[in-house]
Amino acid sequence: MKHVFKSTAFKIIAAVIGLLLAGMFICAVNGHSETAQSTVIGTIFTPAHWAADKISDVIGKVTDNAKGNTEYDKKIDELQNQLGELQNQLSDYENLKEQNELYKEALELKEENSDFEFTEASVTGRDSANPYCTFTINKGTLNDVNDGYAVVYGKYLIGVIKKAYPTYSVVSTIIDPDFSVSAFDINTKELSYVTGDAKLAEKGNCKFENLDSATKITYGSIITTAGVSGTIPRGIVIGTVREINDEATNISTYAVIEPGTDIKKIDKCLVLTNYSIESEGN
Repeated sequence: MKHVFKSTAFKIIAAVIGLLLAGMFICAVNGHSETAQSTVIGTIFTPAHWAADKISDVIGKVTDNAKGNTEYDKKIDELQNQLGELQNQLSDYENLKEQNELYKEALELKEENSDFEFTEASVTGRDSANPYCTFTINKGTLNDVNDGYAVVYGKYLIGVIKKAYPTYSVVSTIIDPDFSVSAFDINTKELSYVTGDAKLAEKGNCKFENLDSATKITYGSIITTAGVSGTIPRGIVIGTVREINDEATNISTYAVIEPGTDIKKIDKCLVLTNYSIESEGN
């Protein structure tokens, strides 16, 4: 029995009872209306109420923040919608701007050649495996587009119709080694032809080749179509001379031509569907 009174559990129980009795005595002396037990227990558990109040406050704040976030979400949605509308307007503006540039330069070409007739086309596909930027357009024989027709962007030649189908066509560009057109320098009047070259195509350039080693063509010279034969008339700008080099296999010289526009980036073009025989250089 002595061991029970000396145990830790007994001491704890005795301490709790002592606290309760002390609390009841204090409350009785002070004349509190509530029972001593409720006062003491309330005193003991006050920290728990405090914690509960704090948790409630946090929950309230979270709810308020959630409501606030909902309002913010609405505002964000409104702003995103406005941004989307502005982006669409900007896209329309860029399309109109590009179309304006396309037609502005084409108009210059048509003013010089009133007989030229064009059909506008959109680029609908590209062959990613083709290093010469071959692309497909949404116009074909039903739109009077046929094999060999010149394809331009503004006033610049960018290729020819390689194969025309009823509703679409495949365009071979001027940097393709299979492409070839008679051409001349507008300053020196030197005549030869422009073709593609596998190495130069890596930088988007083509080649004005078979020039005389004593050529007077210089950096910055403008090369245009000569209209000697075929379906491409005279006077369409091909590009600008960037280098003059000697051929490694013979005694001739060639010029590196930078096309008048970046063929890789165009998404619209014009197909020259008609012109008078006088536009040829025969």
